[in-house]
Amino acid sequence: MVKLILGSKGQGKTKLLIARANAAAETSDGNVVCVDKYGKLELNVNNAVRLVQTDEYNIMGYEELYGFLTGICAGNYDITDVFVDATLRIGGRDLDLSELATFLGRMEKLSKISETNFVFTISENKDNLPEAVLAFSEAE
Repeated sequence: MVKLILGSKGQGKTKLLIARANAAAETSDGNVVCVDKYGKLELNVNNAVRLVQTDEYNIMGYEELYGFLTGICAGNYDITDVFVDATLRIGGRDLDLSELATFLGRMEKLSKISETNFVFTISENKDNLPEAVLAFSEAE
């Protein structure tokens, strides 16, 4: 499953992501991973959650992010949940967000293959997102 936490900057997306990652760590029969760009989640995430910073690995763009997440799943079959903060900062903000839509479609396939749940924060107003992206958003 691929789910999105949507909203403009400052609307509490990261707090919600942290709460969900911590909850998943308490209930998961496997491993939980939290990916962010800068390492700002370090003090707020349960120590059972594996934290990974994309800047440490020079990850830029959706192709690299997809490969990175695929490698994480391939390297550990016990991962049940992956939470990614600041998705647009890592992947990039193309004008019509079509690259994001393509990336999410690929992530849905990876989710099924690896039996891993993915949650991404997207700093964008829902009205500005294409239908292909909104298909992954949570019902309000």
